[in-house]
Amino acid sequence: MKTAKAIIIEDEELARELIKNYLKGREDISIITECENGFDGIKAINELNPDLVFLDIQMPKLNGFEMLELLDNKPEIIFTTAFNQFAIKAFELNAVDYLLKPYSKDRLNEAVDKALKRNSSEESKAETIKKLSEQTVSENLERIVVKTGSKIKVIPIDTINYFEAQDDYVMLYTDTSKHLKQGTMKFFEEHLDPHKFIRVHRSYMVRIDQVVQLEPYAKDSYVAKLKNGTIIKVSKSGLKTLKEKLKF
Repeated sequence: MKTAKAIIIEDEELARELIKNYLKGREDISIITECENGFDGIKAINELNPDLVFLDIQMPKLNGFEMLELLDNKPEIIFTTAFNQFAIKAFELNAVDYLLKPYSKDRLNEAVDKALKRNSSEESKAETIKKLSEQTVSENLERIVVKTGSKIKVIPIDTINYFEAQDDYVMLYTDTSKHLKQGTMKFFEEHLDPHKFIRVHRSYMVRIDQVVQLEPYAKDSYVAKLKNGTIIKVSKSGLKTLKEKLKF
């Protein structure tokens, strides 16, 4: 019998102990380590390459959703969470399973059985993680987590001046740096506060309070000038929306 390697990522010690106690006696799963925050969780997953992760959502430093975006290896995910029912509905079709606290021993073992039976390819696992990270955001983003090499940086939304589409990625620009994030402009358009950010072009989204001037660029074409001097292309629909927002 193959023994699956599992990691528990949960900030509450009692919750971690509960999972370990519930799994006692199972020879088909081995808890190889446990972590109490998202940063340690990412490191453990990338170094130990587990088959299964028990992942809480509400944790310090990085929450479970932000962790999903940063994983290099793609294990099966079982959520162990007190997160509200509305948010759970957003990902229940994609996760292996979720356990809404408090849950029973039978419920945990049912989820583990399901995870061990699932023989997803690496590609389908990666797609599942991508869908989870995109669908589980139920409110406006307040920060964006990016990874460069082994370094993880948390960028507050209010420090980002504009976004630029770059194929399957989006570049985020602040006053002092820029960061490449896998994702689509559509996703950010749907999850950023529309009172703060506006899509002005298929390739650009700007923070409204950074726009200081609209200038004609060519026939029926405009650009927006930002406080730091950056020039952004503006489409016809983007121009109309910008004028309405800025009362130009």
